[in-house]
Amino acid sequence: MKNKKRALIIGITGQDGSYLAEFLLEKGYEVHGMIRRSSSFNTGRLDKIYQDPHIDNRHLILHYGDLSDSNSIINIIKKSNPDEIYNLGAQSHVRVSFDIPEYTADIDALGTLRLLDVIKEFNPKIKFYQAGSSEMFGKVLETPQKETTPFNPQSPYGCAKVFSHMICSNYRDSYDMFICNGILFNHESPRRGRTFVTKKIVEGLVDIKLGKKDKIFLGNLEAKRDWGYAKDYVEAMWLMLEQDKPDDYVISTGEAHSVREFVEYSASVLGYKIVWKGNGLEEEGIDEKSGKVLISIDPIYYRPSEVDVLLGDNTKAKQKLNWETKVKFKDLIQLMIRGEFEERGISSKNYII
Repeated sequence: MKNKKRALIIGITGQDGSYLAEFLLEKGYEVHGMIRRSSSFNTGRLDKIYQDPHIDNRHLILHYGDLSDSNSIINIIKKSNPDEIYNLGAQSHVRVSFDIPEYTADIDALGTLRLLDVIKEFNPKIKFYQAGSSEMFGKVLETPQKETTPFNPQSPYGCAKVFSHMICSNYRDSYDMFICNGILFNHESPRRGRTFVTKKIVEGLVDIKLGKKDKIFLGNLEAKRDWGYAKDYVEAMWLMLEQDKPDDYVISTGEAHSVREFVEYSASVLGYKIVWKGNGLEEEGIDEKSGKVLISIDPIYYRPSEVDVLLGDNTKAKQKLNWETKVKFKDLIQLMIRGEFEERGISSKNYII
């Protein structure tokens, strides 16, 4: 095990962290992960790869820590002695960041700075990946967005991520550290958190199909996003750290679709045809066949400052990393819907068109 590459994943229990852990284990890494202490189990996404602490020669080792606590960061980096660190830890819900802006800034901005400062002092040769976000582009100044597009964030989350991006660039230039910023556009999967709109849509529509719910409530249907598959995107993270020189990369599909489109196609997979009636907050999505209202609008899900369209230009990632997403928009939705049935232990064959 001494010859194994070691990676430390901050945020290993999240959607991206769990996929990245699986990916790196398959590559032969010894994987360490930082997890926050909780009174309830928060490692469900790691069930397939979890290893009991009493097992000798483990390949997956978890450590308690927090991005708000420098001492825990120091201790974990000393214990794991990693070759690579992937910072995927964040308060990652954009709408919630308006409610808890100080916490969001502490974790998403200063948390990155704490990591960088520990690496600089402990071992500046550690390769570092920072998970950036398309939300940094915010009210976009050009379309599509690429690595040189100016940032114009419209949320505390986006602002915090811009700080992280810039402080990473600063440390890379100032201390000759191997630091890569991945500017990842929206990426989803069956492991997506339940409060995110894509998961909310597919979970809600499956519940409606199974007779467990009457309708779902959404916010801005016109927002357009570049949606990809999280499992594809973690490979891009690894590829960045495999290059000879550190750099920043936009990771995206190059396609933008609205929340409305996401709803319509998700519904069609389950045998519904959505007909829209009304305008603004009064608009409703109705099942054409039954006449039942399946979608209603609730203003609570609107952001104080909206981001209309995010669309990534992944040319650099294609050329330099030889990376391209494999799962497209419609395939992603089908994959997520099948995952909803699997979570319930139900075969999807009788429900999916």
